[in-house]
Amino acid sequence: ELGCKSGVMLTASHNPKEYNGYKAYGNDGGQFTSPDDKMVMDEVAAISSIDEVKFNRVDDLVELIGEEIDNSYLAKITALSVSPEAIAREHDLKIVFSPIHGTGITLVPKALEQFGFTNVSIVEEQSKPDGNFPTVVYPNPEEKEALTLALKKAAEIDADLVLATDPDADRVGIAVKNNDGEFVLLNGNQTGSLLINYLLTAWEERGKLTGNEYVVSTIVTTSLIKAICDAKGVEYFNTLTGFKWIGQVMTQLQGKKTFIAGGEESYGYLIGDLVRDKDAVISCAFIAEMTAFYKDKGSSLYQAMIEMYVDYGMYKEDLVSITKKGKTGAEEIKAMMEQFRNNPPAKLGGSPVVTLKDYELNKETDITAGASKELGFPKSDVLQFITEDGSIISARPSGTEPKIKFYCSVNTALASADEFKATEEKLNEKIKTIMEDLQA
Repeated sequence: ELGCKSGVMLTASHNPKEYNGYKAYGNDGGQFTSPDDKMVMDEVAAISSIDEVKFNRVDDLVELIGEEIDNSYLAKITALSVSPEAIAREHDLKIVFSPIHGTGITLVPKALEQFGFTNVSIVEEQSKPDGNFPTVVYPNPEEKEALTLALKKAAEIDADLVLATDPDADRVGIAVKNNDGEFVLLNGNQTGSLLINYLLTAWEERGKLTGNEYVVSTIVTTSLIKAICDAKGVEYFNTLTGFKWIGQVMTQLQGKKTFIAGGEESYGYLIGDLVRDKDAVISCAFIAEMTAFYKDKGSSLYQAMIEMYVDYGMYKEDLVSITKKGKTGAEEIKAMMEQFRNNPPAKLGGSPVVTLKDYELNKETDITAGASKELGFPKSDVLQFITEDGSIISARPSGTEPKIKFYCSVNTALASADEFKATEEKLNEKIKTIMEDLQA
């Protein structure tokens, strides 16, 4: 909006402070991708002394962003709302919000108010920004411990929805009541799938789907999103892990196709194309809207999730991270990836591995036929094993932490809502078996 050439954000977010991050953005509002990222790093590598860095200390070049940008943003995201009538009827939806000592306090409450919600309770103990995060062990909304105070407050006021954003407010964790009235946390795949299903259904009911719309998620995010898009006739794009790749697709298709939403399994989502990065402010607003929509129909977000599984199949995912610190740890992670690359498992969870995708070598191999083809993705150190029964197991080193990550996704048909718990237990057992096979 200001016509900037680029932007920078410094944030460690939920990661250890010694891994403080530097996020660089282009003039499209998206993070740098190839070749721009390499050009920037080449410039950095060419600097041998801080004395070589030239600073232009002209005060007129510094412009502090005021409320006018915030208000413009809030007005534009509110215009994206697809169920204002439901919000009007359920405006007093009981929402508990925690920024977990981060920046979410700045705009999330305002966004919820702008959307029309009038009953938002803030977790006061976590409302002030504090880089020491005194009330939590780890300020990550993926972890139940980080939501302890929010869940306590939700129980006290009998809330409908719990929202908790990470320190830099680009990801959000949520909790809702299950059919027994107990609060349960939904993971990133569940929340992302619910958002996509809600948005596509709402667009469809309002006659807004023209065949020119699209949705984007990453290769380690649930395949349920693709199943929903296929059923609705909406084009689906898959990218490498990292929201910068979703932003790149948005920039490439700008003016050609209409972006509805995108998301990652790691709790980051984006609705609409106002920005090019995951955004917990707009995500909180739409999660609240979605919750109000289903409550207005006499249902709940939890029940809507089960019905989604009945419609498209039940998908279950899990993530196992193994930490390997320091230079030795980095070498161990590299060796583990090479071992999987050179000796892929023959079976996982009792089902033969039929496809191997190696994003480092840009190669997809049909193990049964012995045929290979190009993947068509930028080079990345990721391996995927796809089994005969449709399970997808991915392995990759973390890009921000000293970890190797294993993602497991399994699925099966869900005949009825009554079979939800039994089917969930079966899928959990299957994931457990697959993870044991990987570590054998």
